[in-house]
This record gives sequence, structure tokens and C-alpha cells, in this order.
Amino acid sequence: MTAPPGDRTRRLAFFERYLTAWVLGCMVIGIGCGHLFPRATAAVSHWEFGRGSHINVAIAALIWLMIYPMMLRIEFSGLARVMRRPKGLLITLGINWLVKPFSMALLAWLFLQHAFAGLIPLGDARDYTAGLVILAAAPCTAMVFVWSYLVDGDPAYTLAQVAINDLIMLVAFAPIVMLLLGVAHVVVPTTVLVTSVVVFIVLPLASGYATRTLLLRARGAEWLETHFLPRFKPVTVVALLATLVLIFAFQAQNLLAHGFAVVLIAVPIVIQVYFNSGLTYLLMRRFGVAHEVASPGALIGASNFFELAVAVAITLFGPTSGAALATVVGVLVEVPVMLSVCRACTATRGWYRHEVHPSLSP
Repeated sequence: MTAPPGDRTRRLAFFERYLTAWVLGCMVIGIGCGHLFPRATAAVSHWEFGRGSHINVAIAALIWLMIYPMMLRIEFSGLARVMRRPKGLLITLGINWLVKPFSMALLAWLFLQHAFAGLIPLGDARDYTAGLVILAAAPCTAMVFVWSYLVDGDPAYTLAQVAINDLIMLVAFAPIVMLLLGVAHVVVPTTVLVTSVVVFIVLPLASGYATRTLLLRARGAEWLETHFLPRFKPVTVVALLATLVLIFAFQAQNLLAHGFAVVLIAVPIVIQVYFNSGLTYLLMRRFGVAHEVASPGALIGASNFFELAVAVAITLFGPTSGAALATVVGVLVEVPVMLSVCRACTATRGWYRHEVHPSLSP
């Protein structure tokens, strides 16, 4: 189901070697497009899957191109194995729901309301803190499949982690936000959640399953793994870079108008990403979880469901609020930072496996 270790190391070598250059280039191109062509950019940014879904069609299509190869790799008989070996899943869920929202609340309070007190008005700092809490209380869905693909994660395990997180989000998101922000009547926008699940999980999963089944019958597993799947490598990379361009283009005006605030808001986000991903990764190793489960688990523990976060921030505080801006900064920061986490997980594969007993289950 996955390539040999040697192939894993080589597959993204060129992309990883110049990762910083690609990301910076996409940021510059995106901001330039958004600034020079504001009307065209606005038109594309308002193209959504139904009113109030907050899921942009163009970005969704690109993410779908990144997710589809991951779905092709899922061996559905492996889903039962996930439930029999829940160690990695339990660690990820613990970080997502017992550590992540509270660590973000602490970091946002520490930096925005204290360390940066002389740089940000107190009212703005509180709004930014609220936005970051909302962001951290919504674990990632769609992009997790992309991160998992880049680190050669176990497809079946990744799917199970995302699906269970979505179910928990239905009941845990609102209480956590209300507890940490002291607000009442937080409602999870069902349109956003349902649309996201259908677009980013159901459709690519169904199409991936159908394609895999047909190709296995027609050409066999070896042809699928060695000839068909490698063809998606350039598609995945190009789609990822194009997604970066669109994200930065859509937020070009926000970036240019609130540049200094964006930098300050990004500080606790970046620390939180590295803290949660590192903690998850180390706990997985400590408990003998396989690397192909630990890597996507670490990435899930650090990324966010930004469509849901943006929608809730706008509903509670308004579209021009500091809370909404903070969730948008989360979108901008997440992709390049998570790519660096992917690179770290790949680069430390040998260290991770050292002395991890092969008989220990995920």
C-alpha cells in the first residue's frame, strides 16, 4: 500500500529541497495578484459551494486534486485494523481536544495581551485571542489528507482520524469555545461542516474507491502502485502551490492593510503548531506507534479546519472584527508552516524508527 523506504525518501526530494523558495514565491505571486487584480480576485473568492458554506470552489478543486491520490491508496480492509490498534488514534484525539484549544488560549493570552501589550490595543488583543481560540477548537479535515500524502502516512488510519474528529467536533466544538471565551449560544454552522465532509471526504473517497477497484481488477496492485499513482506526484505539488497562490491572493488586502497585526498574530499560531505537532510526534514514538501513523497524527494535531473557524468568528464577532482577522491569519500561516512540519517528519524518519519495537501496534 505504500512505497518502499527508499522511494519515500526520493519522492519529494526536489520539492523539499527548495520548499522555502516555493512558499515565498507563492506568497509574493498571490499578494501581487490580489493587489493588482482586486476585482477578478474578489470574483473568484466569492465563488462558493452554496450560500454560507465558506468553502471556495477554486480552492476546493485544488484540494480535491491533492486528496484524490491519497484516497486511491486506501485499502479498505485496513479500516478494521485501525479500530483494533487505537493507540495512535487516542493520542491524536487527546492532543486535539485536551491540549490544543487550551494551549492556544494560553499562548494567545500570553503574547497578544501581555508580551505585545504595548503594540496592540487591549480591545484588539482580546478579539485576536478569541479568533485564535475558535481556530484551535476546530481540528483540520481536508488538508490532513494532503499532509498525510506528503509524509507517506497510512491512508486508512488518516481517514479514520479525520472522520472521528468530525464526529467529535459536532458535540465538543461549541462547549470548548463557550468555556474559553465566556460566550453563550455558539452554534456549529452545519452548512459549512456538511459541505466540507461531502466535498473533501465523501466525493474523493467514493471516486478513489471506484478507481482503485477498477484498476486492481484490470491491471493489478503492482501496476497501480508503480505506474498509476506516481503520475499524480506533479499534480499534487502543482495543486498545492496553486492553493497557496489563491489563499494569499484572497487575503492580499487584509495582509497589506494589517501587516503588522498579522505578524504579531502569527507568533502564537506558529508556536502552537510546532508545540502540538512535536508533542504528538514524540508521544507516538514513546508509545511505539508506527511512523506512517505518527506523522499524519502529528500533522492533524497541529492543523485547523479554517472554513469552520472563519464562519464562527464572523457569526460571533462580525466580518471586519479582529477575531475574523485572526482566523484568516491562521489560514495564511498554516500551509507554509505545516509544509515545514511535513519536511521535519520525513527527515526524521530514521531517528523515529530507531529502537521502536516493530511488534508494537499503532
